[in-house]
Parts: sequence; structure tokens; C-alpha cells
Amino acid sequence: MGPHPAVAAIRLAVRRVLHDILTEQTSAQRPVPTPAAAGSPAPFVPAAAHPPHERPQSPLVLVACSGGADSMALASALAFEAPRLGIRAGGVTVDHGLQTGSDQRAAEVVQRLRELGLDPVESTAVTVGREGGPEAAARDARYAALDAAARRHGAAAVLLGHTRDDQAETVLLGLARGSGIRSLSGMAAVSGAGGRYRRPFLHLDRQTARKACMAQSLPVWDDPHNADPAYTRSRLRHEGLPALEKALGKGVVEALARTAQLSRDDADALDTWARQAEAAVRDATGLLECAKLYALPPAVRRRILRRAAIEAGAPAGSLFARHIEEVDRLITGWRGQGAINLPGRVVAQRQGGRLVIRQG
Repeated sequence: MGPHPAVAAIRLAVRRVLHDILTEQTSAQRPVPTPAAAGSPAPFVPAAAHPPHERPQSPLVLVACSGGADSMALASALAFEAPRLGIRAGGVTVDHGLQTGSDQRAAEVVQRLRELGLDPVESTAVTVGREGGPEAAARDARYAALDAAARRHGAAAVLLGHTRDDQAETVLLGLARGSGIRSLSGMAAVSGAGGRYRRPFLHLDRQTARKACMAQSLPVWDDPHNADPAYTRSRLRHEGLPALEKALGKGVVEALARTAQLSRDDADALDTWARQAEAAVRDATGLLECAKLYALPPAVRRRILRRAAIEAGAPAGSLFARHIEEVDRLITGWRGQGAINLPGRVVAQRQGGRLVIRQG
């Protein structure tokens, strides 16, 4: 008799991601051609040379685990699948220090991960700031800790337990912000520097992960913050989405997840177009030419403006659609207006038919 259907589903999702990681690792180690004399075969050298007696170490994949159902299901699937593919598997839990006894809970998660057979396993404590609100600050601190852990252990990837339900919530939050198609694209299956972060469960619902934990008798911890109405995502989860399903019928979560994928495809295509068009709208000194920018479709032009603002020092997380719209009016609605102040003390102004974006 095979595993419970929920367990089989999470294992399959993780297996696919691990196969992708192995394929990428293999491609990175393939021999590459070097210049050769005319008429002679091209010699090959390995991208990463190893002595004949020494084989490359198998890649390490970490799982970020809070102890909740989603991440515990992910940890169990990684522990099961990784050895079968010759991959080392470890885990990291982040102690945000936002609740009494959080250090003890982090220690319990570490013990559970070790019992699953993961190694290395560690708990890392962070200090959560206030910038951007409590949820954003906690997220920033968490990802900084995960980045550091991945670098410290030389991990090829870090698996995250975000589900289809999380994706639907992210799309709705992006819609509420009015930040454009990129925010509607939700979370990417692969993100971070070098594709570090992988989200195997984006096509699985939250209930599947919980059922998998129950089927394997895995203890889980339900974070009280997830039910605290003080947090926007919590209100959306317990009030907003149920209200939408009541008004529109079942299938809202699946439809929002599909919207995320379609939006991501469109946003990726527009980003590529903007990158290709940018060189053509700059003059010999590298300044953006307003007339050439004006000729571009708004979606492409605004992407170029956003990219230029970030390169000048504006923090991407603080740069909103309204900022870019103000800069865009220097191109499309020029009436002699003054400079536009952007986050990060960046200033955008029009000078002699050129758009200058720099530190103020």
C-alpha cells in the first residue's frame, strides 16, 4: 500500500524541485570549450575542476521551517526524497523573538528536524525592526537570516513552504496596494540571488500539507500571529477570502493562483522588452532621452524609469507605483514642473530634453 495521497503529493512536488536543482548543478559542472587552433579539435576543461581521486560533494538543500504544518510537511518530504537523489538535506528555523518562549519553540523545531534525519540543522535568532510595518519587517529579517545560513553552509537552494492559499493572499494584497501587474504575479516558484529560494507547494493547498502532517503523525505548531486580526494577512485569511468565496463561490483561491501565473508571464515579457529597449533611449552620455521614452508603451517606459530609480539608489521595497507615475509625468505631461523626490534621497528631474535621476 502506497503513502497517503497528501503525502504522495508533497513528495512529488519536492522531488520535481530537487530534480531541477540537480539538473542545474550538472549543467554548471559540464565541460566548456576553450579556443583552439584552426583545424584542431577544441579542448575541454571542466567548469569546476576536481582531482581525479576526489568527487564533487553532493549539493546541500535547506528547508526553512517554522514548525507549522506547511513547513513541517515540506521538511518531511525533503528528508524522504533527498537521500534517494544523492542530495544532502538540512534545515533552518528562524527565531523572530516576537513571542514569549520563541527560543524554546525554535529549539523544539530543531529537534524535530533532526529526528527527520536532516543535517545540518540550526536555529538562528533575528532582531525584527519596524520599517514597513511588523509583517514586512519580520519578513526582511527572516530572509536576511536565511540568506546568511545558505551562504554559511554553501547551500544550493532553500525550500519554502508557501502554498496556493498563500499565493492567493499575496495576489489580493498586491491588488489592494494597486502596485501593478508585478505585484499581482505573487510569489515566484524560483526567486532570490541565483535562484536560491524554491517554493514546491505553490500548486498545493494548505489543507494538503496539514493532511500530510496528520498522516505521518508529525507534530505542528500553529503560530497565533496567523490568527491575530492585528495583521493584515491574518484578516485576509480568516475574513477576506471566506467572504469572497461566499460571494463568488468555491474556486477563488485556484483562480487567484492562476492569475498570479498569468500575470507573472506577462510581467516577465514586459521586463524583457524594457531591458532591450533601455539602451536605445539613452544618449551617448547614458542619460535617458525624454522624446524616445515618450514613444514607448507606458508599461515598458515605466519599467525603465523604475529600473533607473533603483540604480540611482531608491530602495525597491519603498518605490511604489505612485512614485513612478510622478516621474512619468515628467515625460508625458511636461509643464515645466520641478524635481520629483523619490525614496532613498533620489531626485528625478527633466533637463534639456533629458531625464536625470540621481542622488539628491
